[in-house]
This record gives sequence, structure tokens and C-alpha cells, in this order.
Amino acid sequence: MRPFAYGDASVHNAVPHRVVFGAGAVDTVADEVTRLGMTRPLVLSTPGRAGMAGRVQAMLGANCAGLLATAVSQVPIELAVASRKQARDMGADCLISVGGGASIGLGKGIALETAMPIIAIPTTYSGSEMTAFCGITIDGVKRMHQSLNMLARTVIYDPALSVGLPVPVSAASAMNALAHCVDAIYTPTASPILLTAGVEGAAAIHRALPRVAAEPSDLDARSELLYGAYLAGAALASGFALQHGIAHVLGGTLGIEHGLSHAVVLPHVAAYNERFAPDAVGRVARALGADHAGVAIFDLLVASGLPTSLQALGVTEDQLDLVARLTVETDHGNNPGPVDAAGVRLILDQAFSGTRPG
Repeated sequence: MRPFAYGDASVHNAVPHRVVFGAGAVDTVADEVTRLGMTRPLVLSTPGRAGMAGRVQAMLGANCAGLLATAVSQVPIELAVASRKQARDMGADCLISVGGGASIGLGKGIALETAMPIIAIPTTYSGSEMTAFCGITIDGVKRMHQSLNMLARTVIYDPALSVGLPVPVSAASAMNALAHCVDAIYTPTASPILLTAGVEGAAAIHRALPRVAAEPSDLDARSELLYGAYLAGAALASGFALQHGIAHVLGGTLGIEHGLSHAVVLPHVAAYNERFAPDAVGRVARALGADHAGVAIFDLLVASGLPTSLQALGVTEDQLDLVARLTVETDHGNNPGPVDAAGVRLILDQAFSGTRPG
């Protein structure tokens, strides 16, 4: 990998201005609203996280504009448009997203047009809270949007909120975070700081995920896994490449759960890109204590108990050409290896069968 040198004409993306990390950190949410100079926060969540979001709403008192527990995965454009109107009608001046990627995504979908500041309280390891990117599904295709309107002003990481997350969901979300580390490591907008975050994030996730799987209530393990996800999300602010392109098509077009789509494809994307960016992918491999990142990631996937093939996720072989075509059509040009029909189909074939990278 080319070393960063003074005078390089690189462009680096932003990360949130403020991060509050630690068990019990959620208790500071009202203070963070005040710190931003806002007075009418609107709380967002999925229906499944409505109880937790309701507790955050109670912390905010009478000034809270209300709770929208309507977030769903993949951020359908229809929901984003309707929620913008609801936020305005409720008199909200800022947004508090409580939960995983769906909740964070809904906040971004609202803020994209309204520019309402976001306070993110993630309860999974998706990492979206650290970026100004959002995939919004339009006419069955997940399209990436980028705007500083969608960059959270404050992120509150409270590992205690993730203790009750079931192990399969935790593992899939953690593999999603690991995908951020891999996909960001070779993007041209990766700053030296974000490169370091990606490598350290990968190491932390690799250490912590087996501990969380063995003892889900271990707060120290949950803290380290959330720390790794925080670093992974920061690394993703540099941009994304082929890994995310494939996963977004699997999710937005075929409806595969976001974390699982990343988990199953990631070992094969890493193995593919290692041929074209051996130094960059090698840094991740060394962080995982291995010679080859794809192999180490596949072994972690097996150890976590998650499915290892697209076939196990319900994808049929006749859908692979569609996934490959849409991936190529929506490519953003950051991948070190060619993003063409042959290369993408090779990755998909390996992920479909669940073959361990060789």
C-alpha cells in the first residue's frame, strides 16, 4: 500500500464531531440535545426497539416532539419522504436515532432534506452512525446518497444497550462492522487516521466476537465489540467499495438481511481484492492473526454460527446474474480489483456455495 505523504492531493471524509462512549452514556442524551442548542428532539426507532426508544423519550421530558417507531431496513424512499413531513409537522428541530442500521438510516433519510441535526444511539454494530452515507431504496434498488446533512453531530455508544442483543444478530452485525474495515482499507479517500482505525477495529472485532458468542452478557466483551464497531464505522467514512456494492444489492433487491449479506460475501471479496491490493488487505490479515484475510474471516464466520453461503440465505442460482449486473451498474469506482460481470460473478459463485477461500 502506498504510504501517505505530506503534499498528497487526497480528499478525506468527515466523521462525527463528538462521541460519548461508556456504560450508562445514554443517560446524557438530554444534555447532548442542550449542547447542540436544540429544544424539540424527535426520537426514531424500529417497532422492535420502541420500548428502548420510549425510555429515551422519557429522559427528554416534555420538550420531546414524540417518537416515530416506524424504521425498517433498507430505508425505502417512501418512508423517508413521509417521515420528513411527520418530523416537520411535529415541530422537531433535531433527531435522535435509537437502534441499529434501520433507525440510523431513517434519521439520515429525514436529515438529507431537512438538515435536522442527528444524535445517534446505536445498539448494534452496524457503524452507519459514523458516516455521511446512506443507502435509500428506490424502485427496488438501493442507491447510495452522501451529504453532510446525514452526518451525526453526536454519537452515544452505551455497550449496556447491546447486552440483550441475541447472539445471531450480534454476530451478523459484527461481521457487517468487519466488512467496513475491509472495504475501507483500500479506498482512495482513506486518511492515515481512518486506515489505522480500520486495522484496529478489525482486531478488536476479531477478539471480541467469540467472547460475546460464548457469554452474551459479558459487558467487557460487549464494550470491546462496540469499540471495534465504532472504529469500523469511522473507517467506513473514507468510502466503500465492492463489498458494500454486492451487499446493498442483496439487501435492497433480494431482501437479504443487511448483516448476513455482508457476512456471507465478505470472505470472498477479501480474497478477490487481496490479489489487487495485497499490502492493504494484508494489514487486515495481520490484524486477524492470519496470512490471508479471506480465510480468517471465513473461519470467524463459521465459529460465529452464522450461515456461510448465499444458498443458505434463500438466494437462488438464477438470481446471481441479476445481482452481478446491478452491482456493476451501481459501482462507485473505489475497488482495487475490476468490478465487472466476470469478477463479481466469481465472488457470487463462491459465496453461493460457501466454499472456504483457498
